[in-house]
Amino acid sequence: MTTAMGYSSTGRPPTAASLASAGFEPGQGTFAPDQGTINLPNGPRPIDQLPARAAETTAQNPWPVSVLSQKFYGAVERWPSAWVTGQITQINTRRTGSAYITLRDDFEDIAMEVNGFGRFAAAASQFVQGDRVVIHGKPNLWMKRTSLSLRGDTILKVGAGGSLKAMIDELRKRLKGEGLFDADHKLPLPEFPKTIGLICAPQARAEGDVITNVNLRWPSVTFKVVHVHVQGEQCPAEVVQAIAQLDADPNVDVIIVARGGGSFEDLIGFSDERVVRAAYACTTPLISSIGHEDDWTLLDLVADLRASTPTDAAKRVVPDVREQSQLIEGAIDRMRLQVRSRAENEIRLIEGYANRPSLTQPHTMLEPHQRLIDDSLQRLDIGLRRIVDDAQLTVERAHASLTALSPQSTLNRGYAVVQSADGHVLDDASRVSTGDDITVTLKKGVITATATSATATA
Repeated sequence: MTTAMGYSSTGRPPTAASLASAGFEPGQGTFAPDQGTINLPNGPRPIDQLPARAAETTAQNPWPVSVLSQKFYGAVERWPSAWVTGQITQINTRRTGSAYITLRDDFEDIAMEVNGFGRFAAAASQFVQGDRVVIHGKPNLWMKRTSLSLRGDTILKVGAGGSLKAMIDELRKRLKGEGLFDADHKLPLPEFPKTIGLICAPQARAEGDVITNVNLRWPSVTFKVVHVHVQGEQCPAEVVQAIAQLDADPNVDVIIVARGGGSFEDLIGFSDERVVRAAYACTTPLISSIGHEDDWTLLDLVADLRASTPTDAAKRVVPDVREQSQLIEGAIDRMRLQVRSRAENEIRLIEGYANRPSLTQPHTMLEPHQRLIDDSLQRLDIGLRRIVDDAQLTVERAHASLTALSPQSTLNRGYAVVQSADGHVLDDASRVSTGDDITVTLKKGVITATATSATATA
C-alpha cells in the first residue's frame, strides 16, 4: 500500500512497481531509478491542475509544500478550543502585547508552544519559569514553517504544591535558614588569577565563550577544564565531583561553573542540594554562570559571584589587559608629574634662598643689629645723663640743706659757740662757774676766756 505521496507504508523508498501503481510510467523518461530522481516542471502550476485530495497525489503530480501547509492550516482551523495544563519552562513577554510560552507536561517529557497577544500577553507577563498554569486556547498553524502551536486567550495559575519550582523554593528556604547563602561567607575573587578551573559540558559553546573572552582580556591565564553532564540525572554528582577536584588543586585560583541557556528543567541539576552544599564547602572562589540573565538556580545564590552569562563570567573573572595597561601608564604619568612638581618646588625654594639679600649682601644681616645697638647706646647715654643730672641735683639740694643747717652758717650770721674746757657746748649759764675756762668760736677764729660771772635766766 502506498501513501498519498507515493511512499510505501513501511517507510522505505518507492520501487518502480509502486511508482507505476501510483500512475507513473517509467518509459516516459522522467524517472531514473538508478539515480532516484524525478523531473518536475520548473515553474508553479495552476491550482486547478493540482490534485484536489491527498489520495490523488502521485510522485509525478505532487502537492507543493504551500498547498500541503494550507491543507494542514484548514484542518487545524476546524479543531475545537481546549483547556490545557502544564508547567512553564520558558516564557518571553519582552515584546509589548505578545507572549511566547513553552508549556511542559507535568509528568511526561512532552512540551508544546503557546503564544498569545493582547490581554493574554498582559496576563502572562505575571508568570515566571516553573509556574503551573491552565491555559485556554485554540490550535493554530503558522504556515510559513508549518509549525503547530496553541493560540491562548486565557491563562490561570495552579496551586504551586508539587511543582518543581515549589520544591526548589522549599529547598531554597531551608538552605537559606542554614546560612548557606549568607554574604559574609562569600569569598572575594582574586584580582589577577593565574589558573582558572572551568566546569562545563564537553564541546559546549559556554567553554569557548569563557576561554576566548578570558584570553582576549588576560592572555597569561591558563585553564583546567573538567567536562561534566550539565543536565540529566548524572549532572549533580559530576558537578559535585568536579568542584571537589578543582578545589583540591592548589594551582586553581578561581572556579567557573558554566552552562548555556535552557529550560527550567534543563537547569534543575544546578539547584540540587548536593551541588549547593559542595559549592558552599568550596574554599576556592566560585563563579556561577548558568543560563541567561532570566535564568536562576540555587547555585547562583551560594556562589561567591553570579554571572548572567558565560561571557559575563569571563569579563568579571579577569581584568582587561588594555585597561590595566592604561591604569599603569596613568599611574606612571601621575608619578612623574608629582616627582617633577616636587623637584621644581625644591628648585624654586633653593633659588629663593640663594636670591635673598642675606646671601647676596651678607652685611645687610648686621644692619638691623647695628641699628639696635646704636639705638641702645643712645638710649643708654640719655638714661645715664638723666641719672647723673638727677644725682647732681640731689647733691646740690643736700648741700644747700647742709649749708643752711650747719653751725658755720649760724656763726656767719654773727653768733658764737661757747664750749667748756672739755669741749661740751654750753647752752645754759648755770653750768658755768666763775673762773671756768671757756672757748668761744666765732665766724672767724676762737677766743679762750675765763668766766668772771654767770647769770642763769629762768
